[in-house]
Amino acid sequence: MASNSFGRLFRFTTWGESHGPAIGCVIDGCPPLIALTEADIQPWLDRRRPGQSRFTTQRREPDQVKILSGVFEGKTTGTPIALLIENQDRRSKDYGEIARSFRPGHADFTYLAKYGIRDHRGGGRSSARETASRVAAGAVARKVLGDAVTIRGALVQIGGERIDRAKWDWDEIDRNPFFAPDAEAAKSWEGYLDGIRKKGSSVGAVIEVVASGVPAGLGDPVYAKLDAELATAMMSINAVKGVEIGAGFAAAALTGEENADEMRAGNEGRPRFLSNHAGGVLGGISTGQDVVVRFAVKPTSSILTPRKTIDTAGQETDIVTKGRHDPCVGIRAVPVGEAMMACVLADAMLRQRALRG
Repeated sequence: MASNSFGRLFRFTTWGESHGPAIGCVIDGCPPLIALTEADIQPWLDRRRPGQSRFTTQRREPDQVKILSGVFEGKTTGTPIALLIENQDRRSKDYGEIARSFRPGHADFTYLAKYGIRDHRGGGRSSARETASRVAAGAVARKVLGDAVTIRGALVQIGGERIDRAKWDWDEIDRNPFFAPDAEAAKSWEGYLDGIRKKGSSVGAVIEVVASGVPAGLGDPVYAKLDAELATAMMSINAVKGVEIGAGFAAAALTGEENADEMRAGNEGRPRFLSNHAGGVLGGISTGQDVVVRFAVKPTSSILTPRKTIDTAGQETDIVTKGRHDPCVGIRAVPVGEAMMACVLADAMLRQRALRG
């Protein structure tokens, strides 16, 4: 299997399967002498960790990270950083009945078509369990970026239920199980998602990730645009089916006058933008404004509602997926989106340093 690595200068490779003994990643290109301990990584993994509310999978994984290499006396050495996360709550027997059938909407059929073999235990490599490794890599990327760059994500829509942007409060995100910036929406979502969960169904979601303090000049024009790399990063997350930067698809309904991010003189000769429809990226290069990305996550494919499918012999059958699954996988995708934003920006920042010093 190729394509398990992401990034250019700041590059990470993830490995492992959902029901294997462990998962992890190897990070290459991290500069030396950056203070790094497991305590710098663990809080971000704790945000993504399953089983923290009734609205996520009840798989109980502590997700304790171990640094195996690349750090000496609390500082990075410039050599590859290996991170290990053990899988401790595996129930592979839950997937025995689907070993010979394909779950609709899942990667069962395509993995078998590509490799001629598939790990049916929780989806194997195609499981969202892999995203824990991304979050660990993102924690290291945040250390590379430093405190000047702040990356925050929020759930802005579950199913057809949207937040009220007039009530946006970043502090509210840590007060509810949805990473919602709108307290009233979060309260409403509880009953909505309880109903979805009790029916054995699932819904999708939209996540917004905002990076503040990003300097102007990151990203390379043409084939390595910052927004193109962000889109690639977010689309690589499990179950993501759409990405937009800034105004995104809504920009198609604007006039040129409305969409133009007008400028006035700012501090130290830098421009002061009057709007941010571009999402902080122009010509593939950061403007110094907030970098804003949204991505859409489809409903969880593993549901209790019977669905029509075929088995590995090509025979028609119905399937019910048992086990522990998120009624809305988009909830735990918030810290994953933040991590991928961090990795893209860290990579772009290191490339800019190489270019300009």
